[in-house]
Amino acid sequence: MVELSQAGDGLYKRGFAGDTFNTAWYARRLLPEEWTVSYGTCVGEDAVSSEMLDFISGEGVDVSTIRRIPDRTVGLYMISLENGERSFSYWRGQSAAKLMADDLGWLDGILKGREMIHFSGITLAILPPKQREAFCGALSRARSKGAIVSFDTNLRPRLWESPEAMRAGLTMGARTADIVLPSFDEEEELFGDASPMETIERYRNGGADMVAVKQGGAALHLWQREAGLHEIAAETVTEVVDTTAAGDSFAAGLLAGLAQGKAPQEAAAEAMRLAAKVIQARGALVPSIFA
Repeated sequence: MVELSQAGDGLYKRGFAGDTFNTAWYARRLLPEEWTVSYGTCVGEDAVSSEMLDFISGEGVDVSTIRRIPDRTVGLYMISLENGERSFSYWRGQSAAKLMADDLGWLDGILKGREMIHFSGITLAILPPKQREAFCGALSRARSKGAIVSFDTNLRPRLWESPEAMRAGLTMGARTADIVLPSFDEEEELFGDASPMETIERYRNGGADMVAVKQGGAALHLWQREAGLHEIAAETVTEVVDTTAAGDSFAAGLLAGLAQGKAPQEAAAEAMRLAAKVIQARGALVPSIFA
Protein backbone atom coordinates (compact mmCIF):
# COMPACT_ATOMS: atom_id res chain seq x y z
CA MET A 1 0.00 0.00 0.00
CA VAL A 2 0.93 3.66 -0.18
CA GLU A 3 2.04 4.67 3.31
CA LEU A 4 1.78 8.20 4.68
CA SER A 5 3.89 8.51 7.85
CA GLN A 6 4.39 11.56 10.04
CA ALA A 7 7.45 13.62 9.16
CA GLY A 8 6.95 16.46 11.66
CA ASP A 9 5.40 19.93 11.47
CA GLY A 10 2.14 18.47 10.18
CA LEU A 11 3.86 17.00 7.12
CA TYR A 12 3.66 13.39 5.94
CA LYS A 13 6.17 11.32 3.99
CA ARG A 14 4.97 8.99 1.25
CA GLY A 15 6.33 5.50 1.08
CA PHE A 16 5.25 1.96 0.21
CA ALA A 17 4.67 -0.60 2.94
CA GLY A 18 2.11 -3.00 4.40
CA ASP A 19 2.29 -5.93 6.77
CA THR A 20 3.09 -8.82 4.43
CA PHE A 21 5.30 -6.69 2.20
CA ASN A 22 7.22 -5.53 5.27
CA THR A 23 7.89 -9.18 6.06
CA ALA A 24 9.08 -9.81 2.50
CA TRP A 25 11.33 -6.72 2.66
CA TYR A 26 13.04 -7.86 5.87
CA ALA A 27 13.25 -11.46 4.67
CA ARG A 28 15.01 -10.30 1.52
CA ARG A 29 17.74 -8.76 3.66
CA LEU A 30 18.08 -11.75 5.95
CA LEU A 31 18.25 -14.50 3.33
CA PRO A 32 21.10 -15.39 0.96
CA GLU A 33 21.19 -13.22 -2.14
CA GLU A 34 20.70 -16.18 -4.48
CA TRP A 35 17.38 -17.07 -2.82
CA THR A 36 14.18 -15.62 -4.27
CA VAL A 37 11.67 -13.63 -2.22
CA SER A 38 8.51 -12.94 -4.22
CA TYR A 39 5.49 -10.83 -3.35
CA GLY A 40 2.04 -11.91 -4.51
CA THR A 41 -0.68 -9.29 -4.83
CA CYS A 42 -2.64 -7.25 -7.38
CA VAL A 43 -2.13 -3.62 -8.37
CA GLY A 44 -3.71 -1.28 -10.88
CA GLU A 45 -2.38 0.07 -14.14
CA ASP A 46 -2.11 3.69 -12.97
CA ALA A 47 1.03 5.68 -12.27
CA VAL A 48 1.21 5.02 -8.53
CA SER A 49 0.84 1.27 -9.13
CA SER A 50 3.78 1.41 -11.54
CA GLU A 51 5.82 3.38 -9.00
CA MET A 52 5.02 0.74 -6.37
CA LEU A 53 6.20 -2.07 -8.67
CA ASP A 54 9.41 -0.18 -9.38
CA PHE A 55 9.97 0.28 -5.65
CA ILE A 56 9.34 -3.38 -4.80
CA SER A 57 11.60 -4.57 -7.59
CA GLY A 58 14.26 -2.04 -6.61
CA GLU A 59 14.28 -3.50 -3.10
CA GLY A 60 15.19 -6.92 -4.49
CA VAL A 61 11.75 -8.52 -4.18
CA ASP A 62 10.46 -10.44 -7.21
CA VAL A 63 7.37 -8.82 -8.81
CA SER A 64 6.62 -11.48 -11.42
CA THR A 65 3.93 -12.75 -9.03
CA ILE A 66 2.01 -9.43 -9.08
CA ARG A 67 -1.07 -9.14 -11.31
CA ARG A 68 -2.17 -5.81 -12.82
CA ILE A 69 -5.88 -5.02 -13.07
CA PRO A 70 -7.32 -2.21 -15.23
CA ASP A 71 -9.43 0.50 -13.57
CA ARG A 72 -8.04 -0.32 -10.12
CA THR A 73 -5.30 1.23 -8.00
CA VAL A 74 -3.49 0.50 -4.73
CA GLY A 75 -4.68 1.07 -1.17
CA LEU A 76 -3.46 3.92 1.00
CA TYR A 77 -3.02 4.17 4.75
CA MET A 78 -1.92 6.94 7.10
CA ILE A 79 -0.10 6.28 10.37
CA SER A 80 -0.70 8.39 13.45
CA LEU A 81 1.68 8.00 16.40
CA GLU A 82 1.21 8.72 20.08
CA ASN A 83 4.00 7.75 22.51
CA GLY A 84 5.38 5.32 19.94
CA GLU A 85 2.06 3.51 19.46
CA ARG A 86 0.39 3.62 16.07
CA SER A 87 -3.13 3.97 14.78
CA PHE A 88 -4.20 3.73 11.15
CA SER A 89 -6.59 5.36 8.73
CA TYR A 90 -7.29 3.41 5.52
CA TRP A 91 -8.46 4.16 2.00
CA ARG A 92 -9.03 0.87 0.14
CA GLY A 93 -12.17 1.33 -1.95
CA GLN A 94 -10.49 0.78 -5.35
CA SER A 95 -7.66 -1.43 -4.16
CA ALA A 96 -6.76 -4.09 -6.72
CA ALA A 97 -5.61 -6.37 -3.89
CA LYS A 98 -9.25 -6.93 -2.94
CA LEU A 99 -9.53 -8.99 -6.16
CA MET A 100 -6.60 -11.24 -5.27
CA ALA A 101 -8.75 -14.39 -5.07
CA ASP A 102 -10.91 -13.65 -8.12
CA ASP A 103 -8.60 -15.57 -10.46
CA LEU A 104 -7.78 -18.92 -8.88
CA GLY A 105 -5.72 -20.02 -11.87
CA TRP A 106 -3.39 -17.09 -11.31
CA LEU A 107 -3.39 -17.58 -7.54
CA ASP A 108 -2.60 -21.30 -7.73
CA GLY A 109 0.10 -20.49 -10.27
CA ILE A 110 1.99 -18.03 -8.07
CA LEU A 111 1.79 -20.38 -5.06
CA LYS A 112 2.95 -23.44 -6.99
CA GLY A 113 6.36 -24.76 -6.02
CA ARG A 114 6.91 -22.30 -3.15
CA GLU A 115 8.90 -23.55 -0.19
CA MET A 116 7.40 -21.03 2.24
CA ILE A 117 4.28 -18.82 2.00
CA HIS A 118 3.34 -16.05 4.44
CA PHE A 119 -0.02 -14.26 4.74
CA SER A 120 -1.90 -12.33 7.39
CA GLY A 121 -5.25 -11.50 8.90
CA ILE A 122 -5.23 -8.30 6.86
CA THR A 123 -4.88 -10.38 3.69
CA LEU A 124 -8.13 -12.13 4.65
CA ALA A 125 -9.90 -9.03 5.98
CA ILE A 126 -9.80 -7.16 2.67
CA LEU A 127 -11.36 -10.07 0.75
CA PRO A 128 -15.12 -10.70 0.49
CA PRO A 129 -16.25 -13.76 2.53
CA LYS A 130 -16.45 -16.16 -0.43
CA GLN A 131 -13.06 -15.04 -1.67
CA ARG A 132 -11.55 -15.65 1.76
CA GLU A 133 -12.61 -19.26 1.46
CA ALA A 134 -11.18 -19.45 -2.07
CA PHE A 135 -7.91 -17.90 -0.92
CA CYS A 136 -7.56 -20.33 2.00
CA GLY A 137 -8.37 -23.17 -0.37
CA ALA A 138 -5.47 -22.15 -2.60
CA LEU A 139 -3.15 -22.03 0.43
CA SER A 140 -4.31 -25.48 1.52
CA ARG A 141 -3.54 -26.86 -1.93
CA ALA A 142 -0.05 -25.36 -1.82
CA ARG A 143 0.47 -26.73 1.68
CA SER A 144 -0.60 -30.22 0.59
CA LYS A 145 2.14 -30.08 -2.04
CA GLY A 146 4.89 -29.28 0.46
CA ALA A 147 4.82 -25.53 1.08
CA ILE A 148 5.26 -24.36 4.67
CA VAL A 149 2.47 -21.84 5.31
CA SER A 150 2.83 -19.06 7.89
CA PHE A 151 -0.05 -16.93 9.20
CA ASP A 152 0.26 -13.70 11.19
CA THR A 153 -3.19 -13.09 12.71
CA ASN A 154 -2.60 -9.29 12.71
CA LEU A 155 -6.03 -8.01 13.77
CA ARG A 156 -7.48 -4.87 12.20
CA PRO A 157 -11.11 -4.85 13.45
CA ARG A 158 -12.20 -1.97 11.22
CA LEU A 159 -11.43 -4.03 8.12
CA TRP A 160 -13.85 -6.82 9.08
CA GLU A 161 -17.64 -6.89 8.80
CA SER A 162 -18.09 -7.87 12.45
CA PRO A 163 -16.24 -9.47 15.39
CA GLU A 164 -17.92 -12.77 14.48
CA ALA A 165 -16.62 -12.56 10.92
CA MET A 166 -13.16 -11.76 12.24
CA ARG A 167 -13.13 -14.75 14.59
CA ALA A 168 -14.35 -17.05 11.83
CA GLY A 169 -11.87 -15.66 9.29
CA LEU A 170 -8.86 -15.92 11.59
CA THR A 171 -9.80 -19.44 12.61
CA MET A 172 -10.12 -20.46 8.96
CA GLY A 173 -6.79 -18.83 8.10
CA ALA A 174 -5.03 -20.54 10.99
CA ARG A 175 -6.30 -23.94 9.89
CA THR A 176 -4.47 -23.52 6.59
CA ALA A 177 -1.16 -22.78 8.31
CA ASP A 178 1.78 -24.71 9.70
CA ILE A 179 2.99 -21.65 11.65
CA VAL A 180 0.68 -19.21 13.46
CA LEU A 181 1.97 -15.89 14.82
CA PRO A 182 -0.62 -14.26 17.11
CA SER A 183 -0.29 -11.35 19.54
CA PHE A 184 -1.66 -12.15 22.96
CA ASP A 185 -3.36 -8.80 23.61
CA GLU A 186 -5.37 -9.24 20.40
CA GLU A 187 -6.23 -12.86 21.16
CA GLU A 188 -7.28 -11.92 24.69
CA GLU A 189 -9.66 -9.27 23.37
CA LEU A 190 -11.13 -11.23 20.47
CA PHE A 191 -11.24 -14.78 21.83
CA GLY A 192 -11.18 -14.15 25.58
CA ASP A 193 -7.93 -16.06 26.13
CA ALA A 194 -6.77 -15.98 29.74
CA SER A 195 -3.13 -16.82 28.98
CA PRO A 196 -0.72 -17.35 26.08
CA MET A 197 -1.09 -21.08 26.70
CA GLU A 198 -4.80 -20.87 25.85
CA THR A 199 -3.87 -19.17 22.60
CA ILE A 200 -1.33 -21.87 21.82
CA GLU A 201 -3.81 -24.61 22.67
CA ARG A 202 -6.47 -23.25 20.33
CA TYR A 203 -4.15 -22.96 17.34
CA ARG A 204 -2.45 -26.26 18.11
CA ASN A 205 -5.86 -27.94 18.11
CA GLY A 206 -6.53 -26.27 14.76
CA GLY A 207 -3.59 -28.11 13.21
CA ALA A 208 -0.62 -25.75 13.56
CA ASP A 209 2.83 -27.26 14.05
CA MET A 210 4.26 -24.07 15.53
CA VAL A 211 2.70 -21.17 17.44
CA ALA A 212 4.64 -18.08 18.54
CA VAL A 213 2.59 -15.86 20.85
CA LYS A 214 3.98 -12.32 20.93
CA GLN A 215 3.54 -10.09 23.99
CA GLY A 216 5.15 -6.80 23.08
CA GLY A 217 7.84 -6.13 25.66
CA ALA A 218 7.21 -9.39 27.54
CA ALA A 219 8.49 -12.89 26.85
CA LEU A 220 7.58 -14.76 23.67
CA HIS A 221 5.77 -18.06 24.17
CA LEU A 222 6.99 -20.44 21.46
CA TRP A 223 5.49 -23.88 20.99
CA GLN A 224 6.61 -26.36 18.36
CA ARG A 225 5.19 -29.83 18.00
CA GLU A 226 8.55 -31.60 18.25
CA ALA A 227 10.46 -29.15 20.47
CA GLY A 228 7.66 -28.38 22.95
CA LEU A 229 7.16 -25.07 24.78
CA HIS A 230 9.80 -22.40 25.35
CA GLU A 231 9.71 -18.87 26.72
CA ILE A 232 12.10 -16.43 25.09
CA ALA A 233 12.85 -13.22 26.97
CA ALA A 234 12.18 -9.91 25.29
CA GLU A 235 15.11 -7.75 24.25
CA THR A 236 15.89 -4.64 26.29
CA VAL A 237 14.73 -1.55 24.43
CA THR A 238 15.97 1.90 25.44
CA GLU A 239 13.18 3.86 23.76
CA VAL A 240 10.21 2.73 21.70
CA VAL A 241 10.05 5.18 18.80
CA ASP A 242 7.59 3.46 16.44
CA THR A 243 6.03 0.00 16.77
CA THR A 244 5.13 -0.13 13.06
CA ALA A 245 6.36 -3.44 11.54
CA ALA A 246 7.37 -4.94 14.91
CA GLY A 247 5.38 -8.11 14.18
CA ASP A 248 6.20 -8.05 10.48
CA SER A 249 9.95 -7.95 11.10
CA PHE A 250 9.59 -10.65 13.76
CA ALA A 251 7.86 -12.88 11.20
CA ALA A 252 10.66 -12.25 8.71
CA GLY A 253 13.34 -13.08 11.26
CA LEU A 254 11.62 -16.26 12.39
CA LEU A 255 10.82 -17.54 8.89
CA ALA A 256 14.25 -16.65 7.49
CA GLY A 257 15.90 -18.49 10.37
CA LEU A 258 13.73 -21.57 9.94
CA ALA A 259 14.28 -21.55 6.16
CA GLN A 260 18.03 -21.67 6.79
CA GLY A 261 17.72 -24.66 9.10
CA LYS A 262 17.99 -22.96 12.47
CA ALA A 263 16.26 -24.44 15.51
CA PRO A 264 12.94 -22.77 16.40
CA GLN A 265 14.30 -21.22 19.60
CA GLU A 266 17.34 -19.78 17.84
CA ALA A 267 15.27 -18.41 14.96
CA ALA A 268 12.74 -16.88 17.37
CA ALA A 269 15.46 -15.25 19.51
CA GLU A 270 17.02 -13.68 16.41
CA ALA A 271 13.57 -12.51 15.33
CA MET A 272 13.05 -10.86 18.72
CA ARG A 273 16.37 -9.03 18.37
CA LEU A 274 15.42 -7.78 14.91
CA ALA A 275 12.00 -6.52 16.04
CA ALA A 276 13.63 -4.73 19.00
CA LYS A 277 15.86 -2.80 16.58
CA VAL A 278 12.95 -1.95 14.28
CA ILE A 279 10.81 -0.35 17.01
CA GLN A 280 13.67 1.95 18.00
CA ALA A 281 13.51 3.68 14.61
CA ARG A 282 10.77 5.51 12.75
CA GLY A 283 8.86 3.87 9.88
CA ALA A 284 8.02 0.36 8.76
CA LEU A 285 11.20 -0.30 6.76
CA VAL A 286 14.49 0.48 8.52
CA PRO A 287 17.50 0.03 6.20
CA SER A 288 19.93 1.48 8.77
CA ILE A 289 19.84 -1.64 10.96
CA PHE A 290 21.45 -3.61 8.12
CA ALA A 291 24.22 -1.07 7.50
